[in-house]
Amino acid sequence: MALTMSDVDRFMASRPRLEAIAYRLLGSASEAEDAVQETFLRWQDADVDRIRVPEAWLTKVLTNLCLNQLTSARARRETYVGAWLPEPLIAGDPMLGPADTAEQRESVSYAVLVLLERLSPNERAVYVLREAFDHSHREIAEILGITEAASQQILHRAKRHVADGRARAEIDEAAARRIVDEFLAAATSGRTEPLVRLLTEDAIAIGDGGGKVPARAKAFEGALAVATFMRGLFKPGKAKRDLVGGSPGIYATTANGGPALVAVLDGRIVGIICLEATVDGIAAIRSQVNPDKLERATRAWAATDHGEPLLIAF
Repeated sequence: MALTMSDVDRFMASRPRLEAIAYRLLGSASEAEDAVQETFLRWQDADVDRIRVPEAWLTKVLTNLCLNQLTSARARRETYVGAWLPEPLIAGDPMLGPADTAEQRESVSYAVLVLLERLSPNERAVYVLREAFDHSHREIAEILGITEAASQQILHRAKRHVADGRARAEIDEAAARRIVDEFLAAATSGRTEPLVRLLTEDAIAIGDGGGKVPARAKAFEGALAVATFMRGLFKPGKAKRDLVGGSPGIYATTANGGPALVAVLDGRIVGIICLEATVDGIAAIRSQVNPDKLERATRAWAATDHGEPLLIAF
């Protein structure tokens, strides 16, 4: 049955919410877009006049498509070259979804997206639907085909896995900029001590190059090891310029609500460094340099003016 314009409009009204759910479930903007498009095709084939609550129907279809995707993604990631990290989204991207509550902001933070990789597909779905989108356990049970009691138990288990025992800090834009400025000043000082002071004792640094760009697949662990690595990373050198094809500009921004540095070369983002800020200091530095996971961020970056870079790297 062909969709009417009204049917299409109903889907489009739900699309931003569906994309935000899919992104949290999959950790990938491109995969989220594909899942939402597949949901539209299912909507197109359905007898929409018989669907009493379109938003609930669309959420159920999308979630189950994402669950299937997560199951196959686990197998693919076993052969992924290097460490797999989520695709970061810079400030203002609508796919970040609602950010009205602390739970919603937390659920899309880069640190939590990394932790969500520990969860089973069902745990991830229950956590996202409940914490980020305030679905009742009755609604979640209907979406996943489980009981309400099971949904409650799964949420409890998921929250226990996601909680890593560290109090993450609530960061506003001004605080994020201050953290980036301090980090960049320390990283370019040529000394490890200023960086060590900004890091937690058990800080880590890791990167995702997807086999396309060199990146540290095994995490550096400990403040001194991380500081030494970051000092070397920001040290100028011809080999680095040759590797990336020039000298990128470094900008301060927020990615997934947290402080981040963006490296831009000829209008294209070539790296996003996400800083996990906690009450004790910077606990993790995660670098996304896989070009496939920077395409959406590059499009968003090109749409706004960011002024002059903080520095020209290398």
